[in-house]
Amino acid sequence: MPDIASLPARAENAMPLDPLAYAPGQPLAHDRAYLRQLLAQRNQSEGRHAAIDAAIEQAFVRDVAMLVLDMCGFSRITASHGIIHFLAMVHQMEQAARPAIAGNGGEVVKQEADNLFAVFGHPVQALEAALDIDRALCAMNAVQAPEAALHASMGIGYGPTLVIAGMDLFGHEMNLACKLGEDIAGPGEILLTASACAQLPAGRYVFSDLPYTIGGTPMPAHRLEGCLFERPLGGAQHG
Repeated sequence: MPDIASLPARAENAMPLDPLAYAPGQPLAHDRAYLRQLLAQRNQSEGRHAAIDAAIEQAFVRDVAMLVLDMCGFSRITASHGIIHFLAMVHQMEQAARPAIAGNGGEVVKQEADNLFAVFGHPVQALEAALDIDRALCAMNAVQAPEAALHASMGIGYGPTLVIAGMDLFGHEMNLACKLGEDIAGPGEILLTASACAQLPAGRYVFSDLPYTIGGTPMPAHRLEGCLFERPLGGAQHG
């Protein structure tokens, strides 16, 4: 699969009315306007759902790893120190997270308040980025007051995902990564879906099982307990 950055953008006025008008092998648009156009055609063309679904999958769906980061303590910190203080902390979180993500071959897809969402080609990259983020936050916390301490929870997933370049991610693994990073992980914890964990090389990381349920359905997950090797801050290669 090509990297997100390598997929060509397409101006809205250049989009064909028929998703099947593309020749095999021709690069497809992957922006939100094109997706909306295909979805509109799908809603108006009951007999062509399969063909339009195939066009959407070809243009937007690929196997990716995603990292969902959530800063901890929003309500408590805002209540005690005010929203400006917390926004300044969000800015510090970005200074730690964005270089770690880029240094491990990832791309920030979007940021919503104190949540940050990034995409990678492989779960190793996502996990190494999470480790680098945690190390950077620990370094920041060592030189600032306790009320300014930065803590984040992170969830990682991997699998077929509908990617709107530079804007959003949709899919089952994205939902699970959000659940892990935003609702289940505690401060400083890195949780992975079973799919993401299965892609990691043996003997490099230590995990504990963390089963949970969504709507009564059991969902296996794994908590990172440690890394069995050390490397300098600044990026890792998967494999």
